[in-house]
Amino acid sequence: MSNEVLVLSYSGCSTCKKALKWLEAQGVPHRVRPIVDSPPTVAELAQWIPRSGVSVRKWLNTSGQSYRALGKPKVDAASDAELHTWLAADGKLVKRPVLVTPTVVLVGFQPESWARVFPSGG
Repeated sequence: MSNEVLVLSYSGCSTCKKALKWLEAQGVPHRVRPIVDSPPTVAELAQWIPRSGVSVRKWLNTSGQSYRALGKPKVDAASDAELHTWLAADGKLVKRPVLVTPTVVLVGFQPESWARVFPSGG
């Protein structure tokens, strides 16, 4: 069984590039899934959001064009189920990168948080 982790990433995202460089430096085996081409599915989100320990609203890329196109009032009025559907339909709406391990899911890149998951590298 592989101890490889999954990273949902966007190639044009500087934060994603930093996160991938960090994983490389730590020697953490990982597989990259392009988040725009293959966004998380509704089923994946149903598993991953609880494992992330943050609400579905923290999964939104609030600085992106997709979020701005929807508009804050529409997002604020949306149910969690609607947000799941929107996140699954548009990878650019998802805050990135998303790190998926067998036990933990992290959204966004904070080196301190990632270091707690991989205290001595991969």
